[in-house]
Amino acid sequence: MMLKKLFILVLVIIAVLLLFGFMKKIKQKQPTPISTPPSATIGFGDYDFSLQYDGSVRKYLVHIPKSYDKNKTTPLILAFHGGMGTAEIMAENYDLIPKSDKEGFIVAFPNGASKFPSGKFATWNAGNCCGYAIKSDSDDVGFVKAIIEDIKKKVNIGKIFATGMSNGGMLSYRLACEMSDTFAAIAAVSGTDNYNGCNPKQPISIMHIHGLKDDHVLFYGGCGPACVVGPETEFVSVPDTISRWVNRNNCNVNPQRVVVNENTYYDLYSKCDGDVQVKLYVVEDGGHSWPGAKKAPNPLEKSASSQAISATDEIWNFFKNSLSK
Repeated sequence: MMLKKLFILVLVIIAVLLLFGFMKKIKQKQPTPISTPPSATIGFGDYDFSLQYDGSVRKYLVHIPKSYDKNKTTPLILAFHGGMGTAEIMAENYDLIPKSDKEGFIVAFPNGASKFPSGKFATWNAGNCCGYAIKSDSDDVGFVKAIIEDIKKKVNIGKIFATGMSNGGMLSYRLACEMSDTFAAIAAVSGTDNYNGCNPKQPISIMHIHGLKDDHVLFYGGCGPACVVGPETEFVSVPDTISRWVNRNNCNVNPQRVVVNENTYYDLYSKCDGDVQVKLYVVEDGGHSWPGAKKAPNPLEKSASSQAISATDEIWNFFKNSLSK
């Protein structure tokens, strides 16, 4: 009787071991999905989202292009308005939404920190500028991280890019410093790199567009006659900004210069680590504005926008170059 019970026990143990090995083998053979669409998805259109962050309700706008397919990853551009602006100003005046529909990328427009419930007159904490954001020590890098995580729950995003006007461009540089492992490239317009202690984790592609006649963020450094943040804010010059990123990315220090038209040229720095690039557009008739914009929508953009180039077109072309890498 004891032998019979022992025999049955041995059979049970063998069966359990065989079953465990079989299940383990099945588990090992299961393929890893390349891209998992988010559980809650949104489709083509314009959206206004709010989220609670750092004790405040912060908002951002999103445009989803007509070509969006939830089963495929789609590039995401975060576009940051200038100081004293709003997400709506950035969304309505720089042709990023028509470009999104034409090229098939998602674009989000975060709203900066503001002491007003309406969110108007908002600024970004870019390190040494600007306004309410820096006075209140707004954690805008953390806010950007929260936005990205929130968007990931709604749409299937691929590579991420950042661009911005003036103070928004300065924030883009700070993101390049602190989130180079998140962003594939950034592009700043009329806003230089004023962030101290920059130590990017990896190389990142940088584009800068600046007008020689900028009377706010002076091309050769300092706060110009139209500057509203005060003479104590010595903005870093455009040449120094480019030099910083050429060194950080370990690029060839001798650029290729290309004349685009009678008012514009660009310097392209290549042979950088990680196959990234640094590109500077100089708009000789440009002021403190977004080249190609239909009008100057921000009170700080007192001069009409140069029409020598379309900043929106050039920025997307630069970002698109990173998609295949």
